[in-house]
Amino acid sequence: MIDIPEKNWTVYLLECCDRTLYCGITKNLDNRLKQHKGEIPGGAKYTRSRLPLKLVYLEKSNSRSEALKRELTIKKMTRNAKLQLIRNSINSEVDLNHSVPFGSEC
Repeated sequence: MIDIPEKNWTVYLLECCDRTLYCGITKNLDNRLKQHKGEIPGGAKYTRSRLPLKLVYLEKSNSRSEALKRELTIKKMTRNAKLQLIRNSINSEVDLNHSVPFGSEC
């Protein structure tokens, strides 16, 4: 039997309160979102100053290298291309608990 590697890296997009988009990668989405919210150390300064946030897109990757390459590709996209990516994804992997804004008001 062949072992299929588990897709344990996540590439994600957050929409900030000022409508900007933040792209990142993680192995633990729940912890990373807590970091962005400022609940635990390690979140990006960019997102902590733009609360509340909304998880608007995610995709799974097989490796850190693959996730980093995809993150770079997304970061190079225009805003309109990123919005189209979000619109085109019927992404059942987005946890509805994270799809609503979280954090303090902008």
